[in-house]
Amino acid sequence: MTALPTAGELTRSERLDRLPFTRKHGRLLGTAGIGWALDAMDVGLVSFVIAALVQQWGLSTTETSWIASIGFVGMAIGATVGGLLADRIGRRSVFALTLIVYGLATGASALVGSLAALLVLRFVVGLGLGAELPVASTLISEFAPKRIRGRVVVWLEAFWAVGWIAAAVIGTFVVGASDDGWRWGLAIGMAPAIFSIVVRWGMPESVRYLEAKGRLPEAERTVRGFEEAAGVPVAASAGPGAGAPAADAAATGTSAPRTSIWSRELRGRTVALWVVWFCINFSYYGAFIWIPSLLVAQGFSLVRSFEFTLIITIAQLPGYAVSAFLIEKWGRRPTLTVFLVGSALAAAWYGTASTEAMIIAAGCTLSFFNLGAWGALYAIGPELYPTDVRGTGTGAAAGFGRIASILAPLAVPLLLGAGGTIALFGVFAAAFAVAAIAAWTLPERRGRPLD
Repeated sequence: MTALPTAGELTRSERLDRLPFTRKHGRLLGTAGIGWALDAMDVGLVSFVIAALVQQWGLSTTETSWIASIGFVGMAIGATVGGLLADRIGRRSVFALTLIVYGLATGASALVGSLAALLVLRFVVGLGLGAELPVASTLISEFAPKRIRGRVVVWLEAFWAVGWIAAAVIGTFVVGASDDGWRWGLAIGMAPAIFSIVVRWGMPESVRYLEAKGRLPEAERTVRGFEEAAGVPVAASAGPGAGAPAADAAATGTSAPRTSIWSRELRGRTVALWVVWFCINFSYYGAFIWIPSLLVAQGFSLVRSFEFTLIITIAQLPGYAVSAFLIEKWGRRPTLTVFLVGSALAAAWYGTASTEAMIIAAGCTLSFFNLGAWGALYAIGPELYPTDVRGTGTGAAAGFGRIASILAPLAVPLLLGAGGTIALFGVFAAAFAVAAIAAWTLPERRGRPLD
């Protein structure tokens, strides 16, 4: 067996890439994943709150649409600003800050007595939620070993299903239990603010970010911590400046021009990524935010519709599992494309479902393919950009996608009025198909180091 190169022969990024997946990686993934799950819980919970408020406050479809959409307005701004901040003040700091913002705002939402106050707080919640997701996936991408980077990011995205299932459980057993159940459900949403303390002091900062800011001793200590966890020996001479001769020289200089996501090399992938983000956001949030209310409109009781949604949500977990397996077998582009095509077919099927069995089967299929596609999308995004604009690139794509999240809840009542459920899910199917075409134009980055 060929001996591993010594630290002095490798950059710090290469030293991280050569490592096996260790308990330290697992703790990092778990910490980021819990934050991700809490994010999903908040987004999912609002669909149950909307269904409850329709009955208690007598809200119109336009008013309920704005409860969902105003949060996505905040998410669009938060994703863009959060990505920019992550490249300037660090991934870990932004991640912790976002948890505080949306955790406190969600808790405060439980006390509101008017639609206007709820809308203001949902906007603030969106700011935090939107900033967290691209930042978390960027941080995990920069620590995951190269050969399984895509799989690790899909594992991170799988925590979304855990959070959404938690939202469905809270919706079924808390929101639907009493007239004030929606308030208690939102009060539970304060958990992220408490968890932010764990994030701020328990997570390492990105090594690539530290190098880019010239914080080389801290970067070296972080890499050594991961190497020690893996039992990888490092030459005794590997001090604070060892192990990254090329990267360190660039990091300490100030004349290197900042890359643009619209440069000739990157603009094609930026456009394609934005199209995928827009289409998948439109279909996902248009469908899943409205499913509980659509089921109630079809004649099912509030509790029964919540139970259906819980069953459909559970199907997200196998979707992530299959996506995590295929993304390192087939590659990023084929996996993302196949899951988007599957989502298109499932959306068309759901639009024609009429019986309980068909609604559950089609909903589970849509859940399986749609969330598998989300996992692959979060894996491919950070790999498309170099370190100095990785947060910016992923955040900007997420921010653009959130525009579709804003439009989708508002468009649902119009589409339902124009052609019913068949027309609504036909539009969702078409959006998934467009996303699949755009996904196939993205470069394949499986097994390649981050730039």
